[in-house]
Amino acid sequence: MGILSPKYFLTSNNLMQIILQSSITMLVAVGEFFAILVAGIDLSVGSMLALTGMVTAKLMVNGVPVLFAILVGGIIFGAILGLFNGFLVIKTGLHPFIITIGTMSIYRGLTLVISNARPVFGFPPVFQKIIVGKYLGIPMPILIALFVAFVFYLITTKTILGRNLYAVGGNKNAAWLSGVNVKTHTLVVFVFSGIASGIGGIVMLGRLGAAEPLAGMGFELYAIASVIIGGTSFFGGKGKISGVVIGAIIIGLINNALNILNVQTYYQQIVMGSLIVGSVFLDKAISNK
Repeated sequence: MGILSPKYFLTSNNLMQIILQSSITMLVAVGEFFAILVAGIDLSVGSMLALTGMVTAKLMVNGVPVLFAILVGGIIFGAILGLFNGFLVIKTGLHPFIITIGTMSIYRGLTLVISNARPVFGFPPVFQKIIVGKYLGIPMPILIALFVAFVFYLITTKTILGRNLYAVGGNKNAAWLSGVNVKTHTLVVFVFSGIASGIGGIVMLGRLGAAEPLAGMGFELYAIASVIIGGTSFFGGKGKISGVVIGAIIIGLINNALNILNVQTYYQQIVMGSLIVGSVFLDKAISNK
């Protein structure tokens, strides 16, 4: 891209814009990472993003203090949605693919119901300043995404919980025989996914300036692509948060490049799907060696 479009692509503003545009994908992807790490998946991340954003918006326009609305409507409510996903997975014994494709529809429907299928706007100015302002010249969405990724990085690398999650993803039976509570850890990964999606919903709320009922549509595709392209095994037990961050930036870079080259949006979906299939195929081929 530097060769094809050096005038536009290789500029500091555009490179910063790529990371900024990748910030929401990064947030959703680091949550998705945990579900895939234990050989599962969470297809409801885009719908959770929309629902938490809508609830946060409703709280703010009804006079709830901004920080309290962010905490309750975004982070805590996101954790509850993720907990519900994990609870259903454990109690039904069904694969997370089935459960989360169902809750994806449920959460999207709830978003449309509480919003009456209309956008919600008119937030206090302080919200925009907190979420989309700048600190030391760096846009807040980037700082928020990197901070969340760093916290999750510490969890995966410096805690017993993190080591146990890798064990569960590698072999659930062996983990259980080693004394790891597989059900509890399954709940935890979906809670993490819900929290990350909730924070993503707050950031999107700030960037759009409104809560859109259809926000986050297709973000599950970008999240999965970021995780897989970042080197996480789709079969569980392998992967790093740092790889997910790089994967999200690669997704943003590809979208930015296609836009600069005036490639139609439809082709971007083809590229994303091809990347996922190719990455999983490569992972499988390497694993079989």
